[in-house]
Amino acid sequence: MSFAGVELGGTKCVLTLATGPDDVRERAVVATASPGETLAWIERVLGRWKANHGIDALGVASFGPIDVDQSSATYGNVLSTPKPGWAGTAVARRLQRVLGVPMAFDTDVNGAAMAEMQWGSGRNLVDFAYITVGTGVGVGLIVAGKPIRGFGHCELGHIRVRRLPGDDWPGSCPYHQDCVEGVASGSALRARYGENLDKLGADDPLWDNVAWTLAQLCHAIVCAAAPRRIAIGGGVMERQPHLLEKIEARLIESLNGFIDLPGDGPFIRRPGLGSDAGPLGAIALAMQAKR
Repeated sequence: MSFAGVELGGTKCVLTLATGPDDVRERAVVATASPGETLAWIERVLGRWKANHGIDALGVASFGPIDVDQSSATYGNVLSTPKPGWAGTAVARRLQRVLGVPMAFDTDVNGAAMAEMQWGSGRNLVDFAYITVGTGVGVGLIVAGKPIRGFGHCELGHIRVRRLPGDDWPGSCPYHQDCVEGVASGSALRARYGENLDKLGADDPLWDNVAWTLAQLCHAIVCAAAPRRIAIGGGVMERQPHLLEKIEARLIESLNGFIDLPGDGPFIRRPGLGSDAGPLGAIALAMQAKR
């Protein structure tokens, strides 16, 4: 079999032809530009792969918010996004027409969570959460083996949490100011502290604020869904791996003995697939579509 995956990110788009991390047959990357340019490029690559290799299913893991309600007239569309030109763009149905194969469409972070459960830090679990901390903050929340659904998808990166005492910076989210994304994302940190974050030491007070905020997010996830593990990835975490221990310590402190975290090892872990969690997330979605 052969599965095609499209990870449509706000900064770049990664196409993968694979059956898993040990069988990646093709990969193509392009900067995410206008919808017309980007989708036309995706169509060309998918068309070539279909002709040369054959494709059994397609997975599309997109930045959001997106419409994931299959009964909706706008299913597969990007919804209200600050990315210029993309609001209202039809993605899923357009790409499915290119291949004419089974397709799954979900958020990029839900895809990453499913990939981690298939091949990474969430293996053998059916209740799992994946957090990405990069340009924004996204959460893939999997309960009983499936991404949670309501009228939309999970947007826990935009919840408001308790602020670190003494911190009154208003936040940078254009919708909510001091939600988790508005305080702890890479774009928020650059807006507040400038572009030289990588030059700051692990003991800089800035990271205490980030760890505090992300621990509050984890506290909400634990109380709401009780996942058996949380993995945290994304560019900020890749460059600042010391944050994992700080977040777990802050989470335990915040829970204050009310809930005991499961497992013998750390509850909060780095993604087992590293930066491949996103691209392979689209492959995991494609495999799910074929079942």
